[in-house]
Amino acid sequence: MLLNLTTTHRPATDLGFLLHKHPDRVHGRSLPFGRASLFYPEAGEGRCTASLLLEVDPVHLVRGGKRGASSGLFDHYVTDRPYVASSFLSVAIARMLGTAMSGRCRGRQDLADQALPLEAVVTPLPCRGGPEILERLFAPLGYRVAVEGHPLDPEEPAWGESPYVTARISGEVRLADLLTHLFVLIPVLDNQKHYWVGRDEVDKLLDKGAGWLEEHPEKDLITKRYLRYNPSLTRAALSVLAERVAPAEPEVLEALDKPEEELEKPLKLNELRLETVVAALREADVRSVVDVGCGEGKLLTRLMKERVFTRIVGLEVSARALQIAGRRLKLERLTPRQRARIELIQGAAVYRDERLAGFDGAALVEVIEHIEPDRLPAFERTLFALAQPRVVVVTTPNREYNATFEDFNPARLRHPDHRFEWTRAELQNWAEGVAERNGYGFQISGIGEAHADFGAPTQMAVFRR
Repeated sequence: MLLNLTTTHRPATDLGFLLHKHPDRVHGRSLPFGRASLFYPEAGEGRCTASLLLEVDPVHLVRGGKRGASSGLFDHYVTDRPYVASSFLSVAIARMLGTAMSGRCRGRQDLADQALPLEAVVTPLPCRGGPEILERLFAPLGYRVAVEGHPLDPEEPAWGESPYVTARISGEVRLADLLTHLFVLIPVLDNQKHYWVGRDEVDKLLDKGAGWLEEHPEKDLITKRYLRYNPSLTRAALSVLAERVAPAEPEVLEALDKPEEELEKPLKLNELRLETVVAALREADVRSVVDVGCGEGKLLTRLMKERVFTRIVGLEVSARALQIAGRRLKLERLTPRQRARIELIQGAAVYRDERLAGFDGAALVEVIEHIEPDRLPAFERTLFALAQPRVVVVTTPNREYNATFEDFNPARLRHPDHRFEWTRAELQNWAEGVAERNGYGFQISGIGEAHADFGAPTQMAVFRR
């Protein structure tokens, strides 16, 4: 299978800098399933082409390889896997051109950040569902698509077209974006994978799809095919993609929060929550802290005022909320020393994220109730089992207290985006399970003036390893 990358940017040989592969050499690498080679059939001032040739070892597929998506008695003997662009080619792109796909170019970063005239030709490429699917996948990303079909038998037209095509995809685009789109969409077009699809594939799709997949009109099809129609993985990925599409205007965010804020305003509950969480982190001798679901940065602003916190990270799924947090923190006005203390990152707490590891503490202020109940085990695994901060502080509404709010139906939830609100017993039950399964102790207390029958308006659980 062959992938050609061509540019007419001048000087066209700059493609060698972007790919980190010199045009005067043939670059080769052994892979678990064969060998990848990259060479330049043309390298001139006005036009340069890099060719990635992948040779899959069919014997390895039979004797030593993982069958992955294959099934059936004769798959080892009747298969197109060694001869067509598939997930094997995606792996080769990642292994051979991983730095280019990340968008990094030492000494020429301006070039890597620039949209260039680029063309990718992939052959032979399976198009399960017909050649028109190429247009549906690539055209919304701004590419021009040309397809050359391949008949099953050139001498017998009656046999019709095969599912294999030569695809020509071109546009003005960053090389990193083109490689990322190919990496994700080639297996989608093939509708197969050569390896087992598990939860790490969700993380990979969300990582490589950041910034484009959430708005793609065919995101459902892409997600289902990429995850091999696994219903739970597909639902999980689509849920995060939906959350990534932030409201267009800050007023929308404010409108969602307003009912809860008005309800709690007489109690000054928001201020009290933030003060209590900061105090709990300080008391636990926390130095580095990640604010999971940091929203618009209210807790981060408090943490920055405390010199004891030397490393502060805000994690949020909404890009729009992160922008507002950046403005609230006045990042552009911070001194270099202050700026080194704070970082804002986009991500979801229900998926494994190595960036969450290594912190003394984690805070989740009115976050957990926004998570779908069936995603709580995934959240628990991400934070408590994998990231393992020494201290975790969780605040969440006390549903019992809702009965005390004037002119408020206690059967309702305080916020339109809340998936649930726990009673004191329900929080106790959840905390006991989390602590037992992950080696933590915990203590639960109330925030705000407690009612004799219904307890405090907010509950706080502090977990310690």
